[in-house]
Amino acid sequence: MTGETVFGSERLRRARFAVAAVFCVHGAVTGSFATRIPWIQDHAGVSAGQLGLALAFPAIGASLAMPLAGAISHRFGARTALRGLLALWTLALILPSLAPNIHGLCAALFFYGATAGMSDVAMNALGVEVENRLGKSIMSSLHGMWSVGALLGSAAGTVAAHVGADARLHHLVAALVLTALGLVFCQGVLDLRSAPDEEPPPRFSLPPKSALIIGAIGFCGVFAEGASLDWSAVYLKDELGSSAGIAAASTTAFALTMAIARLVGDRVVDRFGAVRTVRVGGVAATVGGLLVVFAPHAAVAMAGFGLIGLGVAVVVPLAFAAAGRSGPNPSQAIAGVATITYTSGLIAPSAIGGIADATSLMFSFGLVTLLAFGLVLGAGVLRQGSRATTTAAAGSGSPATSSGKVS
Repeated sequence: MTGETVFGSERLRRARFAVAAVFCVHGAVTGSFATRIPWIQDHAGVSAGQLGLALAFPAIGASLAMPLAGAISHRFGARTALRGLLALWTLALILPSLAPNIHGLCAALFFYGATAGMSDVAMNALGVEVENRLGKSIMSSLHGMWSVGALLGSAAGTVAAHVGADARLHHLVAALVLTALGLVFCQGVLDLRSAPDEEPPPRFSLPPKSALIIGAIGFCGVFAEGASLDWSAVYLKDELGSSAGIAAASTTAFALTMAIARLVGDRVVDRFGAVRTVRVGGVAATVGGLLVVFAPHAAVAMAGFGLIGLGVAVVVPLAFAAAGRSGPNPSQAIAGVATITYTSGLIAPSAIGGIADATSLMFSFGLVTLLAFGLVLGAGVLRQGSRATTTAAAGSGSPATSSGKVS
């Protein structure tokens, strides 16, 4: 192995660890915010209904802002863009706890979501590029690191809430620490830059057709994930008469299953491929959904929710990876898929509730089961833009993405 090859391999390893750390920081912001929502609600003086309205604004802000990420990366380069967008996201953590009323809270959460979405697109695009250059799957473990960050952030937030810390102080300290860590970790990511003669991507545009098709798979996975995460405890309590402790444990178990599956998912993907992995995952999630719907007691339902988490865990990482290899503009394709998945995450909890009101919660999870089966039928779209093709192009001198050179 030549010195240049060794240097290149070492640089890619550093870039992989750096982008994984960025995912962890990103997740820690979400975990830090989620644990202090009750404090924020009390401080802003909003009702449960108003809080529900305000919590829709992060997804709205993200969906509207994500298409801008590609243009920002084109203008400033991937590393500088990620550094700036991640810093905006970590600092945005300060805003919700400062909101004095419903209007201020909605505005704060809109900005919070917009910066979350743009930094999400930027870090996923860099993750896809590192994956392409390494020639092996890493996207699942990157999203696993996001889950680890969310768990760490929520653990710190739980401690802060337990000791009665003011959320304004808690979030100020957390934001400053996470901003500093983010700036340090961003130094190690690949510095992709557009070629001088490359046309900049449009600031706002419809997602490419490839992103819509791949996004449909992401939609199914995120809908099942969001429905299970938000409604599993309610299902066990209301449908099966479980205690509050057992019901809460089902949600924790689901989240833990998701995190573990994502951390080990890359090995499975490298061995069996994205299509087969998602197809088998879809079968597992479908079986899990059937167990939930026909569960005679809590243990069976908890096993079902665990299978759903196991089955859908790698869907979003693999959808982002496929989008990044599906066309000449990875950031635009990833932004399209991210918009669809964010939308799915936004509508899933309310859709499950609406269907439950009209019919029953059991019927709602029948819909989740059908969408899980959609993963079995649609997994083939993840074959688009295989990593092998992309890596070969990169090795022959063609850029693996539209970002051109690396410095």
